[in-house]
Amino acid sequence: MGRLAPLSEEPVNQEDDSANGSKKGRGLTWRNWIKTHLSLVFNKKSDLRILLSVLGCPLFPIPLHPKQPTISELEVSSSAQYIIQHFTAATGCRKLEGTVKNIFATGKVSMAMVDDPGSGGSAAGATGESQKGCFVMWQMVPNKWLIELVVGGHKVVAGSDGKMAWRHTPWLGAHAARGGVRPLRRALQGLDPLAIAAVFSPAQYLGEKRISGVDCFVLKLSADQTDLAERGDNTAEMIKHVIFGYFSQRSGLLVYLEDSYLNRIQSPGTHPMYWETTMSTRIEDYRTVEGVMIAHAGQSSVIITRFGDNMKAGPAVTRMEETWAIDDLAFNVPGLSIDCFIPPNEVQGEYPGEDLAWRSPLDD
Repeated sequence: MGRLAPLSEEPVNQEDDSANGSKKGRGLTWRNWIKTHLSLVFNKKSDLRILLSVLGCPLFPIPLHPKQPTISELEVSSSAQYIIQHFTAATGCRKLEGTVKNIFATGKVSMAMVDDPGSGGSAAGATGESQKGCFVMWQMVPNKWLIELVVGGHKVVAGSDGKMAWRHTPWLGAHAARGGVRPLRRALQGLDPLAIAAVFSPAQYLGEKRISGVDCFVLKLSADQTDLAERGDNTAEMIKHVIFGYFSQRSGLLVYLEDSYLNRIQSPGTHPMYWETTMSTRIEDYRTVEGVMIAHAGQSSVIITRFGDNMKAGPAVTRMEETWAIDDLAFNVPGLSIDCFIPPNEVQGEYPGEDLAWRSPLDD
């Protein structure tokens, strides 16, 4: 059996499933990715698949470790922990600790490519149609989650059973993530205040910044080098993956997320190519659900910059945007069991009985 394709947060090739025949759903090496994908980002016909690959189900940069302190264990010994205590008080999520077993949410999304008249790429001035869709998400505290997202007639499913994360797309089939289990980024856009408090409690405090008209405290988290190494292979290296959380000084709520990751890609005998992806999300419309403040709307924007020594025209830039809104959210939904988070058979068959932390760097 061929190795599984990576859970890539970069664009994917529209033609791979038809060109590879029986290889559909199997691994794509970074070498093939380089050959077939460098022009894809600027191919308007591929807009929807690019949008779903990048905006659909991205993962948080760092895992949610069971050993991270609980809210009751936090001490006001640092600026970051003071900010997190302010956040937990503002959201009222302390009452959920030890009582919430699962979270259920449904929502709507609208995605689109965006004009970029200043870029050097051929996509300058070309904007795709806005693609509308919906999603449903289940999460069992702390590391089991499942999301189904349908946009423009395409359905993407991603999940985690607490040991591995995976994704299924119509064009690649089921494929596993590497670098350990990480939370779904969409869940940390205000939907899961307990997880937000846990992951940001050890963050680095960077100071104050005014963003979108709001005075904020800024916290920074970075993926460690071991985790980054596990996400690469012999032709690709993830150099960094960092995320910044902006917490309102006035309300204490998380109002903005910004994360950025940089990949270095090089096949033998070629010049290195760099891809930098930055995703920014404004988080708003906090409402009370069972006594807890939960964000119900927001906007995300992505900038993908491709650069390298062999790019005579200079850096090429692609931009895309998403708006999202939550229709319904509930805690402790009856009937949700661990069976709901079992990975697809293709993923299970590739790693029979193994804890994917992680078998080989070449699996990505």
